[in-house]
Amino acid sequence: MKPVIGINVDVTEGPPEEARVQALYFDAVRKAGGVPLLIPPMPDSDLKLALERLDGLMLIGGYDYCPSKYGENLDEETKARLNVELAHERRQDFDFALMGLALEKQALPILGICAGAQLLNVELGGTLITDILHELPESNVLHASKNGWQDGFKRHEVVLEEKSAIAAIYKSTRIDVPTSHHQAVDKPGKGLTIAARADDGVIEAVEMEGRKFVIGVQWHPERDFEGNRSLFEAFIQQCSVPVAHIL
Repeated sequence: MKPVIGINVDVTEGPPEEARVQALYFDAVRKAGGVPLLIPPMPDSDLKLALERLDGLMLIGGYDYCPSKYGENLDEETKARLNVELAHERRQDFDFALMGLALEKQALPILGICAGAQLLNVELGGTLITDILHELPESNVLHASKNGWQDGFKRHEVVLEEKSAIAAIYKSTRIDVPTSHHQAVDKPGKGLTIAARADDGVIEAVEMEGRKFVIGVQWHPERDFEGNRSLFEAFIQQCSVPVAHIL
C-alpha cells in the first residue's frame, strides 16, 4: 500500500485568502511512490487527527519565518535592507504547530525543503542567518536569484558529510543542486547535526539524531526530481515501513 504523505501549504492574502502549493512538490511525492495529501491550516485538535492518518510529512519552501521566532529583532528598516518578505501569519502559526506535533510522533518521517528545513531548525531551538548576502558578503556562492523562474534559478554544489544519512542516500559526498534561498541554518537546533555545506560554509542540510528519517535540505530537490530521485525515494521508503517495525 502506498504511504500517505502530508504536505503543508502556502497562504496568500485575500480577499479571499488562498491556500496553494507548487505542483512540483506533490508531483515529486507521487513520482517517488507516495500519495500526496495537502494539509491546510486547522485547529490543533483537527491536526492531531490528521497526523494519525499520515505516514510521512513534507514541509515546503516559501517566504521567511519571522526572525522573532529565533530571537532576532526585525524593524521595518532592517526588513527592507535585508530583503525580508515574511510568510503569511496564518501559515507561520500553523507551520510551527504542525512541526511541533509532528516531532512528537517519534516514528513519523519528516522531510523539510528550504523554508521547511529552517522551520525544523527553529522549532528545535536553532537560529538562522537572516540574510546570506548581508552576513556573508565575501561569499561567491550564488544561493538565490532575484527572478527565480525567469532566470531558471541558480545551481551550486554542496558537500555532504561523509558519514551522514544523506550522503548514503545520494551515494556521493558532492552534488549539484537547484537553489533559491537568502537564509540558512546558523546554529543547529537541539538534536540536529550538520549533514551538508556549500563551498562558502553555509549549512545546506541537517539531520536529526535518533530518528529514522528527519532531514532538512536547504536546496530545492523538487525542481530537479531526477537529480534528487534518491532523496524522495528514500523518504517514501521510510514512510512505507510499518510503525510496528520501527518502534
